[in-house]
Amino acid sequence: MSDSSTAPPSPAAGDAPAPAGNTLLWVLLALAAVLAWWQPRGPVATLQLVDWQTIGALAGLLAITQAVERSGMLQATAQRLLGRVSTLRGLALLLTAAAALLSALVTNDVSLFLLVPLTRVLATQAHLPLARLVVLQALAVNAGSALTPIGNPQNLYLWHRSGESFVGFMGMMAPTVAVMLFWLLAAAWWLVPRTPIALKPATEAAAVQPRLLALAAGLFVAFVVALDRHWLLAGLGLVFGAFALAAPRVLRGIDWALLLTIALMFVVLRQVAELPAMAALLQQWPIAEGWRAYLAAIVASQVISNVPATILLDGTVRDLPALAAGVSVGGFGCVLGSLANLIALRLARLPEGMREFHRLSIPFLLVCAASAALLRLG
Repeated sequence: MSDSSTAPPSPAAGDAPAPAGNTLLWVLLALAAVLAWWQPRGPVATLQLVDWQTIGALAGLLAITQAVERSGMLQATAQRLLGRVSTLRGLALLLTAAAALLSALVTNDVSLFLLVPLTRVLATQAHLPLARLVVLQALAVNAGSALTPIGNPQNLYLWHRSGESFVGFMGMMAPTVAVMLFWLLAAAWWLVPRTPIALKPATEAAAVQPRLLALAAGLFVAFVVALDRHWLLAGLGLVFGAFALAAPRVLRGIDWALLLTIALMFVVLRQVAELPAMAALLQQWPIAEGWRAYLAAIVASQVISNVPATILLDGTVRDLPALAAGVSVGGFGCVLGSLANLIALRLARLPEGMREFHRLSIPFLLVCAASAALLRLG
């Protein structure tokens, strides 16, 4: 097959992400250097801190997403969507609801890989508040994925620990998720005006490359099967080998800085979780159950992200529903609260994305945390 990616790419499918947004990468590099000096460990031990299954899965998904962008399908889909939705508020509610629903079915990260690139392409065709729409989607996947055992990694872990049935776990999470979704839709309604969508001057429509799209779709199915069977290396070999032969420009467009940032997050946050001071605090604080367990899960998620916080607190917190609710709500607030937050901002390639995210996410955390706590106490 010839290199289908040789056609001129659309503005949304550039070879590399915008250089902005690497501040977190440099902060993590600095913290990793400090921890390496404070708690020295060998290179092999350091590499073992990284969840390579997650890094590999993201690498494959980034490659496939880049191919879908280059195929022109997102541009064509965006044109059809803008022909059917007439207001900014309607578009915001549609994208936010779609992100929440998809995240409950196909995990929060995969939902972002499907919707954020589409949203970015929409912004090339119409005047849209891109940063606000992407932040709402990040909040949406954190909220929607909390409903099902397969929506995110912490739920999968807690589901196996709880012994609940699939439906039983959903019943346990439903009240907290209902609160989060209520405030999510209220935020989308309030923050995005009901004004007509202003289209940008029409440009030449990107030609859809059906062979590249078919290749990406086939590789997506094969890659998901490989991940399900724990054949990560075989799946990556298939994805990267196919693109290297058929569309090498796809591989040059991957956001390698995102993968490095996430790898450093594992290295830094897992070392922070292992600090003796952290263990001592957990032993001293009365966080075994109730509102204290719920609050501890939220606070810990802000510092070390909600997946490591779940594992760290599991041995101390006996109130599993409180822990599950706390780490779900804890995905809001700081960008480190959930890996999905970082993925959304990097996929959007927004120079001011971090500022806009915290401007919305921190108030959202406070409102959701208080509302969910009142619901539990009631």
